[in-house]
Amino acid sequence: MPCVADWLNNPFSIVQGIFGERRPGDSDWEKKVTEYFKEKLKENNATNWVPSLNDVPVHYLKPNSLVKFRCMVQDMFDPEFYMGVYETVDPNTNARVLHFGKYRDVAECGPQQEIDLNSSQTVTSERQTFYCVPVPGESAWVKEAYISASQARVSPSTSYTPSRHKRSYEEDEDMVPGSGGDIHGYVEPKRLETEASAGHHLISPNCSPPLDLNFPLPGEKGPACLVKVYESWESFKVNDVLEVYGILSVDPVLSILNNEERDNSALDPMECMDTAEEQRVHSPPASLVPRIHVILAHKLQHINPLLPACLNEEESKTFVSNFMSELSPVRAELLGFLTHALLGDSLAAEYLILHLISTVYARRDVLPLGKFTVNLSGCPRNSIFTEHIYRIIQQLVPASYRLQMTIENMNHSRFIPHKDYTANRLVTGVLQLASNTSLVVDETQLEQGQLDTTGVHNVTALGNLITWQKVDYDFNYHQMEFPCNINVLITSEGRSLLPSDCQVHLQPQIIPPNMEEYMNSLLTAVLPSVLNKFRIYLSLLRLLDYSISDEVTKAVEEDFVEMRKNDPESITADDLHRTLLVARFLSLSAGQTTLSRERWLRAKQLEALRKARLQQQKCVNGNEL
Repeated sequence: MPCVADWLNNPFSIVQGIFGERRPGDSDWEKKVTEYFKEKLKENNATNWVPSLNDVPVHYLKPNSLVKFRCMVQDMFDPEFYMGVYETVDPNTNARVLHFGKYRDVAECGPQQEIDLNSSQTVTSERQTFYCVPVPGESAWVKEAYISASQARVSPSTSYTPSRHKRSYEEDEDMVPGSGGDIHGYVEPKRLETEASAGHHLISPNCSPPLDLNFPLPGEKGPACLVKVYESWESFKVNDVLEVYGILSVDPVLSILNNEERDNSALDPMECMDTAEEQRVHSPPASLVPRIHVILAHKLQHINPLLPACLNEEESKTFVSNFMSELSPVRAELLGFLTHALLGDSLAAEYLILHLISTVYARRDVLPLGKFTVNLSGCPRNSIFTEHIYRIIQQLVPASYRLQMTIENMNHSRFIPHKDYTANRLVTGVLQLASNTSLVVDETQLEQGQLDTTGVHNVTALGNLITWQKVDYDFNYHQMEFPCNINVLITSEGRSLLPSDCQVHLQPQIIPPNMEEYMNSLLTAVLPSVLNKFRIYLSLLRLLDYSISDEVTKAVEEDFVEMRKNDPESITADDLHRTLLVARFLSLSAGQTTLSRERWLRAKQLEALRKARLQQQKCVNGNEL
């Protein structure tokens, strides 16, 4: 039997063993491979032993070893055919050997062997390729928590010489190989940047112009990977967040083959139907865009490393019930923390909590239920206030992005992903985000100026995202609707130009003489353990189920009829919908999964305070906010 470390360092030996034991014509060996690795990863935190491409540069990983990758599906390429089983023959002795082609980019063939393409034993199979990128806008605390949980041993790979990018020898010396062969031995990399640390564009050998790694957000770091999926690929879609476990392929032969293919197709265009641009995008050098041949893949419910990955398991239920028992003080501390961040405004802090735990829980026809976009108006113009509010949100949620709404950004940024038919790929845009990302739109940056056609399209796309929780990707001849679940917070001076579900006008109770100092001291004063409780609180409450009993529904309807009688002018169906939303998130924020009469009354009270504040501001300004 293979030794313990083999399944990590040399998974092919395991696959070969299972393949070799199969009976003729038996296709069950593939299921046995998946089951073997599934069982191995269940053992004793074994998932922490597997090196992650999110944490470790590709040239520190052993080629053909087992790796994992936490990623978002940015694009899906066309399915490809490969030789699932093939036969080689030795021309001298006529000896024949069967091989498996699964999990490989290049067919294995000994020096005295040739592949028999006409063999009756050949099995042609199909696999799907996903182009995957790290989760856009993933917070630094998330990355750090995953790195500190890792027990993977990594040391510089000696099997091939990688093309290094902006990496000095000194940086490489920071990594000292671990002593001994113990699988648990862990040497922590000193915050190693990944291969793609230079940003979106990387100059690849024999490739001009530079390769665009197609990250949705500017300034993102991390590897992009071609993820080859063999089973159940139809259950995944673009923008899904996955964790994949598979065999790392960085074979330099891939780059040589691709360059030869390009050279040959230039001589004879009929040889290859793909354009040179398509070949470049779909077959980039493996040192820049490694391949992962997936053995196991699953969609992630969330990316918060402080929570159990799946909340339905028995062990997770204990974690949830323990946390729920201490929910009340956590909520009170979070409210206090956000009140300080919002300059003493506790009402705005209440609404910010409700916003941060909101999520689209269902869709009725085209209407997304549960979205709760808040417009925080009354923010100081062009001040660093919004920047600091964003920094605090960044510390609380697993993924976020601050969109500065300047004329320049609106006119020149690419918001909407579009299909490039020449390269046969989906070119990304800022609005290609994973589910549950917090998007902070900073409208205080908006100055006078003219929006051009791109600017108008971008503003329209933002409005559609807020109203319908969907982005219409541009496929040139038609648009394709991609539903999303993005929490949008708009900070503005007056009422936002964009639609929102709820406008809260900020009423600062304190004006700090030095905003920078005040905000920084807030973050340094909060204990890391308390900050972690806030992070668990906000992620966990989004995942809870919620219901309203028939009895409470009836009471709410009667109450609403009374409200309409007393004030028919200002109470509308929208008010009922919004108050029900506030009541929903208010209940969940207290750990209650059903609506009680007390929470309904508290929701009405909050809404009355919010509206009174808007009315007061309207009178002061003499015009509508």
